[in-house]
Amino acid sequence: MKKLLLASNNPDKATEVRELLADLSIELTTLNDHPSYPPTVEDAETLEGNALKKAMEAYQRTGIPSIGDDTGLEVHYLNDQPGVFSSRFAGPNASYADNCAKLLRLLRGVPPRRRAAQFRCVIAFVQDEHTHHCSEGICRGVILESRRGDGGFGYDPVFLPDGHAMTFAEMDLKLKNTLSHRARAIMALKEHLRSQGW
Repeated sequence: MKKLLLASNNPDKATEVRELLADLSIELTTLNDHPSYPPTVEDAETLEGNALKKAMEAYQRTGIPSIGDDTGLEVHYLNDQPGVFSSRFAGPNASYADNCAKLLRLLRGVPPRRRAAQFRCVIAFVQDEHTHHCSEGICRGVILESRRGDGGFGYDPVFLPDGHAMTFAEMDLKLKNTLSHRARAIMALKEHLRSQGW
């Protein structure tokens, strides 16, 4: 069984990725298994840049092939904000609830037809110093006027994917993993891993 390191301390993200890669012969570990390493400073100007930086630093520190992801919620009315700043939209130590509250405040009074948004996820895979690959997944939807659901994480309670009556926070993980941005990026990554003999 090959080892793969997810360059994240986020247990919610690890649960989703583990579920999506369950049919590959991979032992997935996270940065929680390597507590001596500090988190990557996400200072790139793009999702791609942050994802690649996280994966490359994880590989360089551990020697284990690594994946890093960065996800942004792009709200068209807000000129595609919060984008690369999604996890710290309400400040450097913002909680999921803080970020959702700021987003809803900025969109207060905006009609439904102007609340279109998309989640975009970029996953970078670093196999060694010279070999890396990026995959992208997009899920389009709208931002609701209030939170719905207790599951998921991040902006899931306020994001209603196109063609669905439930927010990501109202869906079970199995359903979310058939259509989410991260699921789509991971599925593209899986095809690449298989092509490389994983």
